[in-house]
Amino acid sequence: MSSLQLALAVVGALVLVAMFAYNTWQTRRSGVRRPSPRHEPVAPVEPTLDGPAAPDEAERHEPVLDVPALVAAAPPRRPGPRLDPLVDAIATLPAESRLSGDSVLAHLPPTRRAGSKPFLIEGLNDATGEWEAPQHGHLYRELQAGVLMASRTGPLNEIEYSEFVQKVQAFADALGVGVDFPDMLEVVAQARELDQFASQHDAQLACRLHARGAAWSVAYIQQHAARHGFVPGVVPGRLVLPGSEEGAPPVLILQFDSQAVFADDPNAAAVRDVTLAFDVPQTPAAEQPFEAWQRSAEALAADMDAIVVDDAGRPLTAEAFAAIGAELDKLYQALEARGLPAGSAAARRLFS
Repeated sequence: MSSLQLALAVVGALVLVAMFAYNTWQTRRSGVRRPSPRHEPVAPVEPTLDGPAAPDEAERHEPVLDVPALVAAAPPRRPGPRLDPLVDAIATLPAESRLSGDSVLAHLPPTRRAGSKPFLIEGLNDATGEWEAPQHGHLYRELQAGVLMASRTGPLNEIEYSEFVQKVQAFADALGVGVDFPDMLEVVAQARELDQFASQHDAQLACRLHARGAAWSVAYIQQHAARHGFVPGVVPGRLVLPGSEEGAPPVLILQFDSQAVFADDPNAAAVRDVTLAFDVPQTPAAEQPFEAWQRSAEALAADMDAIVVDDAGRPLTAEAFAAIGAELDKLYQALEARGLPAGSAAARRLFS
């Protein structure tokens, strides 16, 4: 074989090797990352109304981040919603004699909504002197009913307030008690002012994790999210980092295209983007949701070979996170000054 033939053979071999390497790289890039067989993904566990259920001991992984861990003991139960003059227009129903909880429950309106606004009815417990939702076997000195003056659907309007008055009046008539309503014009004006405050101080922070190379399977996302304390939510395509209180809103939400969950083979469905978010007014600052949000984004990005970007696709650097944190501190201060600290019962109802 001549030197020319030998050189051509070497060049041809190098071309074949290069083509094979390129095709292999393209295949891996266009493929779908699957979970490591050494760590099976946590089986979906639908949280109940009493709070998220913890996985079995054999399936539990210790969270990597410094965030609340899932423990066997049940977290403290969050108190139910209570009427608050900061966010509710309250009508009083004085009673000449004690009212039984059984009678109150029997005459409650079938639906406690006035348009888009919920309303609550509470009784002043004769034994404890505390306001509570009516219960069987209890006696009440007085009742009160309150309708939420604003929410993310807008302020309470005249039609909604009139519907509230109509339903509460029928309830009072059935019990044989009187009722004193606040003036409609004053309530509507207060509702508009409250809604304006809420719209100026509402925030839901979110970032996206975008795959650098190969896309992710659903099980791959679940596996890495579980390592950092996330559990499946009730909505398909959503994983949540639970709060410290049972029944409280989650600290963080990790969400991806729900269509991938319903695919014929979820493990083959390609997901290239997930969204990591938290609802500022719904989450107490003591839970450190911003710190958990930033650390989770950075840790998941490192684990899943992703880049962290904002809604416009711009990379979120440490400096960008710091600027967001500074603005968030101002928002927390404004909510606190209004008497509606983030994560409080009144704030959760207002920003719902």
